[in-house]
Amino acid sequence: MTTPSTVPLGYRLISGPPHVDDYLALRERSGLSPRRPDQAAAALRGSWAAAHVVHQETGTTVGMGRVLGDGGWYFHVVDMAVLPDHQRRGIGDAVLTTLLEAIRREAPPGAYVNLLADPPGRRLYERHGFRLTAPSSEGMALILG
Repeated sequence: MTTPSTVPLGYRLISGPPHVDDYLALRERSGLSPRRPDQAAAALRGSWAAAHVVHQETGTTVGMGRVLGDGGWYFHVVDMAVLPDHQRRGIGDAVLTTLLEAIRREAPPGAYVNLLADPPGRRLYERHGFRLTAPSSEGMALILG
């Protein structure tokens, strides 16, 4: 297991979002829903915080995560993804640790941090202290056409 904010040998953790093309490729190859380049560019610009991991030998972006937030109270972790061939190496843990450290460092005490947890990521999020909110609250969504 890696220590907080570190990645295994051969990888580099970078503060900030990946390039738009890398973001789109990582979303597709890791199983997240595909997006258009214009959506990706706007999303990356709108990040409150972001981090990504690059495989040093190939230069490939292999992991990422972002935070959307108002800077005061609400922070939402999104786009947590690691390429399948690079999973189970501590990359997602390092990205999430980096994002949570940014919130702890820059947000006022008492920040509310949430996320939508797909089954594969639940163990990671639970290790970082996230708990299910249901039944007292449940996530809802609306996709505008």
